[in-house]
Amino acid sequence: MLHAMAGRIVLFGATGYTGRLTARALVERGAEPLLAARSEQPLRTLAKELGGLPTQTADVNVPDTVAALVGPGDVLVSTVGPFVRWGTPAVEAALAKGAHYIDSTGEGQFIRRVFEQWGPRAVAAGVGLLTAFGYDFVPGNLAGGLALREAGPSATRLQIAYFAPGGGRPADVSGGTRASAAGAMIEPGFTWRGGRIVTERGGARVKRFAVEPGSEIAAVSIAASEAFALPRLALGLRELDTYLGFGRASYAMAAVSAASSALLALPGARPLARRVVARSVRTSTGGPDERLRAASGSLVLARAFDDAGELLASVRLSGVNVYTFTASILAWGAMTTLEGGLQGTGALGPCDAFGLDALEQGAAQAGIAAAAPPV
Repeated sequence: MLHAMAGRIVLFGATGYTGRLTARALVERGAEPLLAARSEQPLRTLAKELGGLPTQTADVNVPDTVAALVGPGDVLVSTVGPFVRWGTPAVEAALAKGAHYIDSTGEGQFIRRVFEQWGPRAVAAGVGLLTAFGYDFVPGNLAGGLALREAGPSATRLQIAYFAPGGGRPADVSGGTRASAAGAMIEPGFTWRGGRIVTERGGARVKRFAVEPGSEIAAVSIAASEAFALPRLALGLRELDTYLGFGRASYAMAAVSAASSALLALPGARPLARRVVARSVRTSTGGPDERLRAASGSLVLARAFDDAGELLASVRLSGVNVYTFTASILAWGAMTTLEGGLQGTGALGPCDAFGLDALEQGAAQAGIAAAAPPV
């Protein structure tokens, strides 16, 4: 465990949808974060609403202003997405200044950069990088870690699936989520196969999961941090897939993914698609209000198998709305890191960052915990 260091929590992207929720979650836990964003007036308004917090402007288009936010021992929390477009300055700032870093991304391409490109530099800098530390993808890492612990060394295959009961309408999704999802559809994905990371298109597989008695929901495969993080907990793990449940639409998404991957392989097609997405998908459109968040929840399943296909362990987690959880777990992770609770340096998964037991307690505090299986 790293020793606690004098520092502060800096929330970059504080005036965005996820940023505002996270700022409130931090204050509710007793923190006094520095709020940072591009525009000064919205920052001042939010800071006043939360009791007079300090503020500082920073713009990803001027990386020096992002670097100026942090110093040694600080914890930089970034909710500035889409991360593939705008996430780099915050990571670079943390590495340059000796600050720990946490973000809310769900974008596979960015997650891969954190683990493969920035992770070794973080080890050298003596800091931790915790990417995808929201509903994407803390609960799946926790459920998978618990399943692997229960299954023991015989586990060689792991399946994880995310669902959002009560959600699914356009109003249930923030502008940032839509922008990130649109960008992710045009980028190569990855999974864990044969004991290593393998590049593959998103939506390569569809699988059905029992979510209620007599009810199965189809889910489509996605690139997620579990592929990088969970094999560290089980050296014999040879296959790991993460899925996102869309019901019958999962089959259509897989078909579209297969067709678009062939088109995107044409010369110049992928850069063109990136430009189209950047221009056509708005990010600052808000998200579900408190009433809508209260009407939806979360469900995460994990199943561990042996070589023969025998089910060794099954874990089911459920709880609050995905955005409510994201804000709360970001706040928990930032405060735990600031207090010296981080257990390593480099690019870390949720389980190896804090330990399985502490993470389970933190997730429960944030609103997601073990649930009984359907009868």
